[in-house]
Amino acid sequence: MSDSSAIASDVGGPAQALLDVKGLVKHFPLKKDAFGRGGGVVRAVDGVSFSVRKGETLGVVGESGCGKSTTARLLMHLIEPDRGEIVFDAMAVGGRELSLKAFRRQTQMVFQDSYASLNPRLTIEDSIAFAPQVHGVGRLEAVQRARDLLARVGLEPRRFAERYPHELSGGQRQRVNIARALALQPRLILLDEAVSALDKSVEAQVLNLLLDLKDEFGLTYLFISHDLNVVRYISDRVMVMYLGQVVEIGDSETLFEAPRHPYTRALLSSIPAMDPDHRTETPPLAGDPPNPIDPPPGCRFHTRCPQAQAVCAQRVPLLTGDQHGHPVACLMHEPGSGHSAAPAVPATREAA
Repeated sequence: MSDSSAIASDVGGPAQALLDVKGLVKHFPLKKDAFGRGGGVVRAVDGVSFSVRKGETLGVVGESGCGKSTTARLLMHLIEPDRGEIVFDAMAVGGRELSLKAFRRQTQMVFQDSYASLNPRLTIEDSIAFAPQVHGVGRLEAVQRARDLLARVGLEPRRFAERYPHELSGGQRQRVNIARALALQPRLILLDEAVSALDKSVEAQVLNLLLDLKDEFGLTYLFISHDLNVVRYISDRVMVMYLGQVVEIGDSETLFEAPRHPYTRALLSSIPAMDPDHRTETPPLAGDPPNPIDPPPGCRFHTRCPQAQAVCAQRVPLLTGDQHGHPVACLMHEPGSGHSAAPAVPATREAA
């Protein structure tokens, strides 16, 4: 299939996967010192699998160092994965069906640092028009597209087109980055902490802008953030990561109201409460996350989990769902796992 045919518009309902990630792995090797000590690898992303449905916003949350941003960079091939498969609209990325260049025409990324993301030597107009020209759009058409997008994100082209990044505020620069991401008319946008550096009033404006643009252009979002309230507001589904792995994934409201994994419950209990009678007075978790160079055996969360039992250090939980809820990687929800809280194995399985 040619690259041009791979840029067809979305078809089908939101239940169909636009992006399908299977077994994504990235380990960063460490150098040994002069005495031969050290070495090993940092298991930044260790077997991550998930899908992003067409037209949805998938939120990704977790503590710092859990692998959220590394996963996004692996999807864009800014970092080459060690193993794993990335499938975009039923076509393998980087293969004969869908080249990396064609994939990047349909998938764009907005980074956290709005200033470092822009070339200080280019005007705002040129920054937005640059990518379309690289992909074969004429100069005049690219500039017109840039000016139209500036107006769409709330920046008057006559005032802002000829300015440079240092002349804009943080919120204005992030609007420029969003306009630049839209310049190639993508179908999927990865937003890596795209609003975390903004003031709350500006953050709300950018979030509402993202929702409007999603409806107007038929976009799909992968939204990475440490702000759980923001994730709940903007996301259709939420994926929770811990130490390079996915521990839970489900519909946003269901996950926030009835989390199944102990880590998800602890993460949600850390949200500050405005009611002084319902504020958390004891920390939901004790200790720091384990070293990603040498993660604990079995369930990686068992060293901090209040419900951990001996089996949790011996057996790796599988990310599976059942009739009682969304997928979760916890032995308490895995039939016959050996945990005292685990459900019994169904009779049909026992007979088999």
